[in-house]
Amino acid sequence: MFESIIQKDKELLVFLNSLGSEQWDPFWLLITNQLHWTPLFLFIFYLIIKSFGWKRGGVMILAMILLVAFSDQFVNLIKDSTARLRPNNDPQIKDSLRTLIKPQSFSFISGHATTSTFFSVFVVLLLRKKFKYIYLILLFPLVFAYSRLYLGVHFPIDISLGILTGVLLANIYYFFFQKLDQKLFV
Repeated sequence: MFESIIQKDKELLVFLNSLGSEQWDPFWLLITNQLHWTPLFLFIFYLIIKSFGWKRGGVMILAMILLVAFSDQFVNLIKDSTARLRPNNDPQIKDSLRTLIKPQSFSFISGHATTSTFFSVFVVLLLRKKFKYIYLILLFPLVFAYSRLYLGVHFPIDISLGILTGVLLANIYYFFFQKLDQKLFV
């Protein structure tokens, strides 16, 4: 059963990855790079400071920075524990993929999917009462995570479980953050 799921996961990736084309490659290479999302992060920090002021907003921004650091380490722990080869290194399918980058670390779970979802859901939980369109931020992790499929460096299961993990961690993190926020500012 498990082997069948893994095989279907590989087949789905080969299919999704084959939909790519050279004309779109530069776009997806741009999307997958975290630094190119800096304007979005700065905009979020602006909304936080505008909504909550420098002191309370500064604590929220610090919490976001800690969130990213925790998520990165958590993902690396899982990757090193499971040691699943990335698609671009999987001998069974690597020659069937269009790969534009060749990371050598392990694949499961996707750090791009986990951390971007964790961050975005946390932002939504913080700002949902202030900005009704803040839910649009959830497009960020979807596009960011899809870039990893397009580039052939993650399997769909890596992405799906990364997104689910990000949602779960964001809700747990927000629960504890609310306790801290109430002690400090309410």
